[in-house]
Amino acid sequence: MKKSLMVFYISAGILLLLVFFGVFAPDSLENVTANVQAFITDKFGWYYLILVSFIVIVCLYFLISPLGRIKLGKQEDKPEFSRPTWFAMLFSAGMGIGLVFWGAAEPIYHYAVGSPTGGAVGTDEAIKNAMRYTYFHWGIHAWAIYGIVALVLAYFNFRHGEPGLISATLKPILGDRTQGVTGKVIDILSVVATVIGVATTLGFGAVQINGGLSYLYGIPVNFTVQFIIVVIVTVLFVVSALSGLGKGIKILSNANMILAAVLFVLAFFLGPSLFILNLFTNTLGSYLQYLPGMSLRIAPLNPEVREWINGWTIFYWAWWIAWAPFVGIFIARVSKGRTIREFVFGVLLVPSLIGFIWFATFGGTAIMQEHQGIAKISELATEEALFGVFSNLPMGTVLSIIAILLICTFFITSADSGTYVLGMMTTNGSHHPGNKIKLVWGILLAAISLVLLYSGGLQALQNTMIAAALPFSVIMALMTFSLIKALQKEAKELGIGRIPKKKV
Repeated sequence: MKKSLMVFYISAGILLLLVFFGVFAPDSLENVTANVQAFITDKFGWYYLILVSFIVIVCLYFLISPLGRIKLGKQEDKPEFSRPTWFAMLFSAGMGIGLVFWGAAEPIYHYAVGSPTGGAVGTDEAIKNAMRYTYFHWGIHAWAIYGIVALVLAYFNFRHGEPGLISATLKPILGDRTQGVTGKVIDILSVVATVIGVATTLGFGAVQINGGLSYLYGIPVNFTVQFIIVVIVTVLFVVSALSGLGKGIKILSNANMILAAVLFVLAFFLGPSLFILNLFTNTLGSYLQYLPGMSLRIAPLNPEVREWINGWTIFYWAWWIAWAPFVGIFIARVSKGRTIREFVFGVLLVPSLIGFIWFATFGGTAIMQEHQGIAKISELATEEALFGVFSNLPMGTVLSIIAILLICTFFITSADSGTYVLGMMTTNGSHHPGNKIKLVWGILLAAISLVLLYSGGLQALQNTMIAAALPFSVIMALMTFSLIKALQKEAKELGIGRIPKKKV
């Protein structure tokens, strides 16, 4: 076994075992993942909340600290991509399918089915709570998780010339052990978490494409249809992946943003526009007001609310953590030449604001339709909620078709980016992984998403992701401390933050 490909062979072998397990014992896989998920959310919820809150604080500190002047690269390095393309790339990789899948479904659930606070559903107060917690799940905390991993990788890779590997970022803490067995174990855990995180999201995409086709054309919602969808999209994203980062992903990312912008503008003007603007403004204020309390809310004395937190907040934090090595490596790769301050501003604040506007538009429209008795969106399947909203708007069929196209392009972009990132992670950090390696990861991503759908649908996707996120969360905490230690050392060497002595 080639030493440089050891991580590839071992991690691919582990994931192949998962595929075989899911094919030949799907019920057992579902039971195992459900038990692991229940144990983690019940016993480690407090840990996730503290860890993610700490990461948010660190990122915000870098935004205002003199350390923000440090560049992710050499002083003469310039950004490879323009700001609009950069935003499009990181947004497409970071949130894509999730925003479309949950855009209407999450707010309507919190409003009409299960209250985040344990209060009455279907009330004016329920609208405020539903939107505030949706913002919380998709806002600064989510992007801080992505951002810290990307920041650490970009700093060590471009400024200090370390390989683009998770293990290489821990050198200030672990020393030369990062180049031995310890480093390989770290990279293998990161690859497994990445594959499961990306495969889960692809599963969500396949389910929603199926839901849209079912709502529009009566095509049945079942595994066979989802299998066909995944196979077709796999062929498309493998072709895109083999064309290279500068071509395939760049073109698709810009296409994503155009389609998303068209869908958003149409939904905004065809929907309750004034209500959307008022809801966005009011929710943004309450989100900022209640952010510290929401960040550490575990409800130890209220089992009903605790169950909600485990099923939503802890699930999301685990999802973002499982996605973090993938999104982090990708964002790092496209962020060379930017300062830490520009990076944090671009990765944390801009995408969060776009997400808030998105949820106010689609979630606000869904809530308004239900609140006014126009439609019972909450009674639809999760994957059909968005299409149910569109059916009550002018040009509803056009909106639904655009949404399906958007999910497809997000699907392809996420998988395309995923094969590139996994290629990097398993070829010692190479920025140009071979096509054979990317092809293997493309097939494995598709296979695992299909196995999880086959063994238990959406619930199996969620359970497996939460299980995969826990070990990487520990690695992520170590990465954060490693970056702080390295930046403190560099700041001391460069005299950053030091008050100059006055001449007498």
